[in-house]
Amino acid sequence: MTLSHIIATVFGIGHLRPAPGTWGSLAAIPAAWAIHIAAGPWVLMLATGLVFGLGWWSTYRETKGKEDHDPSEIVIDEVAGQWLAFWPVSIGAAHVGADLTALWPGWIAAFVLFRLFDIWKPGPVGWADRRGDSLGVMLDDIIAGLFAALSVVALAALSHGVLMP
Repeated sequence: MTLSHIIATVFGIGHLRPAPGTWGSLAAIPAAWAIHIAAGPWVLMLATGLVFGLGWWSTYRETKGKEDHDPSEIVIDEVAGQWLAFWPVSIGAAHVGADLTALWPGWIAAFVLFRLFDIWKPGPVGWADRRGDSLGVMLDDIIAGLFAALSVVALAALSHGVLMP
């Protein structure tokens, strides 16, 4: 097993069935949680960028010369996207000094909304997916993660009465 395969499949999680993308997203949550607890939201953001870069590289290596540009076992893109979707929860918890368990609606919303946008592929998510290259594999999940993060912020604002007249 090559390093690129280990990274692309997130230590083999991408080989779990059914729904390897969901398994990859689920695995991303405790990892994001651990990074947040150990070092805070800014390090989670840096780690997301690092995972994006490693994912782009490993996806390129794993798909080079193959017809399938986005095999289902590649789930490093789900980790990057899920981590981005988790950013508002991490930032919010750090900002108010709350434990992440207190913001459980936020991290559940981040997971569900990320999976929704990743599967549905609206607008720019679908555009990135249709690129047919390793950058597109990573970008569609980053954009889905951004949509999920913005939705989490909007839901939090609604929940806390910020958007109420």
